Amino acid sequence: MATVVGVPKEIKDNERRVSMQPDGVTEMVHHGHEVIVEEGAGVGAGFEDEEYESCGARLVGSAGEVFESADLIVKVKEPAPEEYERFREGQELFTYLHLAADKGLTEFLVERKIDSVAYETVELPDGSLPLLTPMSEVAGRMAVQAAAHHLESTQGGAGLLLGGVPGTPAARVTIIGGGVVGTEAAKIALGMRAIVSVLDTNPKRLAYLSDIFEGRADLVIPNRARTAAYVRGADVVVGAVLVAGAKAPKIVTRDMVASMRDGSVIVDVAVDQGGCIETSRPTTHSDPTYVEEGVVHYCVANIPGAVARTSTLALTSVTLPYLVEIADNGVEGAASSNPALAKGLSTLRGSLVSEPVAEAHDLPHEAAEKLLG
Repeated sequence: MATVVGVPKEIKDNERRVSMQPDGVTEMVHHGHEVIVEEGAGVGAGFEDEEYESCGARLVGSAGEVFESADLIVKVKEPAPEEYERFREGQELFTYLHLAADKGLTEFLVERKIDSVAYETVELPDGSLPLLTPMSEVAGRMAVQAAAHHLESTQGGAGLLLGGVPGTPAARVTIIGGGVVGTEAAKIALGMRAIVSVLDTNPKRLAYLSDIFEGRADLVIPNRARTAAYVRGADVVVGAVLVAGAKAPKIVTRDMVASMRDGSVIVDVAVDQGGCIETSRPTTHSDPTYVEEGVVHYCVANIPGAVARTSTLALTSVTLPYLVEIADNGVEGAASSNPALAKGLSTLRGSLVSEPVAEAHDLPHEAAEKLLG
């Protein structure tokens, strides 16, 4: 049966990514589905309305028309409160959700009986997160760019060049977490000739990083005292801790932040999952930083939105095959047949099915296996 797939324009502050590029429309139409795109949805990522039309999409003038007509809504970022009332009961949703940091959205999806799959928790048998990885790569690389910029005196930073110059010390960059974000951040920081330390609790991961960085990074198994020492000595701290689907643990305390030199910079990439630094709170691209304990905090919750073209191409390339499955079979059917999508299930038939989200908000949940039979 044909599914009507809706692509609304993103409304989060300075979010210019789009959830489907024009060639994705071609693929969806080939599978017998209809695609409705809000006018201007792709412009921020460099895709004109005419491109969507030429690939078979139907353009409409408002987000309301998209939500009214679509069976399945595909987005980049989680629905904003002003979008809630546009959803119909029983509609399907495929997007980044980060529900562990948003109790209000969690409760809305359950109450409105929205069947939802979160990009960030779709998981392959080897434990990898195929729909989160490309944006983590972008965010990790951009974290160091942002830190380098905000270390500048004109941005309120300590007036340091990240890599220094001959005769002056380079900046010290401490990265909390050696996963995808931390690895990409380390690559860029090392490339800019900073002095880099990566803290991670997994010895095997540190062994891998030792191989790829050939001894150029300081690789540390942390405890509380070590973390405090590395944070205290850092000019830049990058928070890159992920517990898939769950609220991020607070690894860096306020006291640790207060021990840093004034004008140092923190970039908390985990802020969309609640943040792994106690002093973090979400910021936007239009107002990206604030100063707390004398330290500049860059905590933008949608960092990849600043490079919308690159991010859209990277994201939609990996989401499209899963989107086709969901359109072909519905959320419930696709999750029943594909274990990776079952891992991504957040809400189904008016029930919360994500245990980490339930724990974060002290809400009841039903096991996905039970609902899927």
